[in-house]
Amino acid sequence: MSDGAVTPEERRAIEWDCARLVALYANLNDETRWDEVATLYAEDGVMTRPSAPDVEIRGRDAILAAFAARPPRTTRHVCSNVVIDVEDADHARGTCAMVLYTGTTPPAVGSFHDRFVRTANGWRFSERRGTMTFSP
Repeated sequence: MSDGAVTPEERRAIEWDCARLVALYANLNDETRWDEVATLYAEDGVMTRPSAPDVEIRGRDAILAAFAARPPRTTRHVCSNVVIDVEDADHARGTCAMVLYTGTTPPAVGSFHDRFVRTANGWRFSERRGTMTFSP
């Protein structure tokens, strides 16, 4: 851990790295690359799905199992309006809007509220909490 102070350049790098995780998560999810999705989380990371915001899935192994248990489907997650707030050199939080297309139902609209942590392997989600705004 650092003393928390970050330069403007470090702040921009953290914002970029965390925003990249948001986009990578959507792409890997749509490609059903569950092992890689799970590695975007810290070992003790927490996830809630937008469709079940009150059900916490805790730990990378449990997150992987939850994704692997999904029935097959074709999806496209579009995440936008990404805003990352750097708390210190090792922690950030963020929000984004999400639209989920399945091709079989009307689009679902929601958001993610994220917490990020710097690990030995780079930035990871410590929490990713989804909520629905409109659903089919």
